[in-house]
Amino acid sequence: MSRPANEKLVLALPKGRILKEVMPLVRRAGIEPEAAFDDNSSRQLRFSTNIDNLDIIRVRSFDVATFVAFGAAHLGVAGNDVLMEFDFPEIYAPLDLKIGHCRISVAEPADMVGDDDPATWSSVRVATKYPEITRAYFAKRGVQAECIKLNGAMELAPSLGLCRRIVDLVSSGATLKANGLVEIETLAQVTSRLAVNRASWKTRPTDINHWIDRFRDAVAATGEAA
Repeated sequence: MSRPANEKLVLALPKGRILKEVMPLVRRAGIEPEAAFDDNSSRQLRFSTNIDNLDIIRVRSFDVATFVAFGAAHLGVAGNDVLMEFDFPEIYAPLDLKIGHCRISVAEPADMVGDDDPATWSSVRVATKYPEITRAYFAKRGVQAECIKLNGAMELAPSLGLCRRIVDLVSSGATLKANGLVEIETLAQVTSRLAVNRASWKTRPTDINHWIDRFRDAVAATGEAA
């Protein structure tokens, strides 16, 4: 996608839990969004900032990668779960922001755990919003994975007979426990990354590298403060 070289840069941020974690870094990097950004009643999705040539958009976490890959946003913050699932060659992820720590795990009902040995699986059926990550993980082990795509409420799938296991993003594990499920394998550790559109990086290296450096400094300063 060809974009004018003098247009405003667009930074895509994810809604939800990660937004709360990333905003201290955004502000430490020197970016302050307009007041509407912090107004919970506002339906606005694009926001100006104190930087004349930088706007922020707020989108679903899975959509950050799409906006960046197709050049609608020049930079974005996305979990490496999202980056691995889509695996867009148009995205360069140069910086681990060291926030949003969680993991992608296989879970099953607690009453299955004692008699189940994952080493003996030849095929597995799971509900997940990560079919590509799941298939690739099990393929490396010689296990054929049938993936049922769900965008949420994965924890209901085993109890309702949709499948016996799920692959999902886990933070505290409280939701699994509340629904009678137990983690049995970890596919990947997850943190949020600064993602960059490769074409924008090539055509506007000074602008893009400036923000990579500012976010790198913000991450370093956060670590020093801790």
